[in-house]
Amino acid sequence: MGSNQSWVTEFVLLGFQLSTEMEAFLFWTFCLFYIFSLLANGMIFGLICLDLRLHTPMYFFLSHLAIIDMSYASNNVPKMLANLVNQKRTISFVPCIMQTFLYLGFAATECLILVAMSYDRFVAICHPLQYTVIMNRRVCNVLVVTSWSCGFILSLVHSVLLLRLPFCGPREVNHLFCEILSVLKLACADTWINQVVLLAACMFVLVGPLCLMLVSYLCILFAILRIQSREGRRKAFSTCSSHLCVVGLFFGIAMLVYMVPDSNQREELEKILSLFHSLFNPMLNPLIYSLRNAQVKASLYRILQRRPM
Repeated sequence: MGSNQSWVTEFVLLGFQLSTEMEAFLFWTFCLFYIFSLLANGMIFGLICLDLRLHTPMYFFLSHLAIIDMSYASNNVPKMLANLVNQKRTISFVPCIMQTFLYLGFAATECLILVAMSYDRFVAICHPLQYTVIMNRRVCNVLVVTSWSCGFILSLVHSVLLLRLPFCGPREVNHLFCEILSVLKLACADTWINQVVLLAACMFVLVGPLCLMLVSYLCILFAILRIQSREGRRKAFSTCSSHLCVVGLFFGIAMLVYMVPDSNQREELEKILSLFHSLFNPMLNPLIYSLRNAQVKASLYRILQRRPM
């Protein structure tokens, strides 16, 4: 029988090779960022659930983005924080594969949710009179379910292909967590199938969606330029600029990590870029999208005013 033989029962996450003092500094810094990320995304999710004025397609997608960001950060950051204060930086084989599965699943889902959000903005600006008809509840639910399903199906495919590989040493993962490219380097077999499937997945969740978003934003730009009101143009640009900032950061880093040819000199850079995806991006999304939004601030004020004295 062709059973999977894994001689390695645990991996060692090398992380950053830093002094004890620097690791302690990073631990407290990353800990604060992680707590802020959870609180900010949790607050956004709570406001959207509690305030009926935020029950619109745009905030519906934002609520799912907040869930993804909290889950995405919680998958990688706690283990990374533990490794900063613990010299034994081991992770068992099964938790490592599970970490890879969740990391890829949440990342792919976020890509597709961002596409759904760009489609929502396209309809809102280019077809405002038909917005409520096109972006009805059924359409929004279909877009969200499709995003989650496709994201985790792709992740499951990668994980199954990873499990079929034998790992017989070395066992040192030169990364902050079990990132798929770093784990594949430790396999004792040819990984060309994994590489091809990973490239195909990148085309599906990165290149294809990015092209769709660029086309939609070109249409949005032409529509904004036709708006007569200066205030209307400013409001439309403000709404879309937030989304473009997140898209540029998320897709740009992901394409740099997964679609640019690998080299030994890039390993430390890839750790920093992955750290940005896992820690800083979930923290920035609430700031870019929601906490500077007047409608969200008004919602927070109303919720606070409702509290009993």
